[in-house]
Amino acid sequence: MLIARSVSLFVVAALLEIGGAWLVWQGVREHRGWAWIGAGIVALGAYGFVATLQPDANFGRILAAYGGVFVAGSLAWGMVADDYRPDRFDVIGALICLAGVAVIMYAPRR
Repeated sequence: MLIARSVSLFVVAALLEIGGAWLVWQGVREHRGWAWIGAGIVALGAYGFVATLQPDANFGRILAAYGGVFVAGSLAWGMVADDYRPDRFDVIGALICLAGVAVIMYAPRR
């Protein structure tokens, strides 16, 4: 149950951080305006709170593992939002990152 909760929180965190960064990007680079930028800032702030809900209390471990989720999530976001098509090396790299997440977060410890 704790692993399912942790994975769910990583997914929510990725949606907020990647989505927030994408909204700021759209507001600035695509000239969509301050409303998009403001929504992005709110989402990025919410991401910071979601990270604190992880069952593990080690900040460094959570953020290190989240880095792998961010890599894979960013590629997925690009596929959905920007019609980006990752090549096999993108996919391999993302899978390596997710394997790292599993080792960092869910390997048995004493």
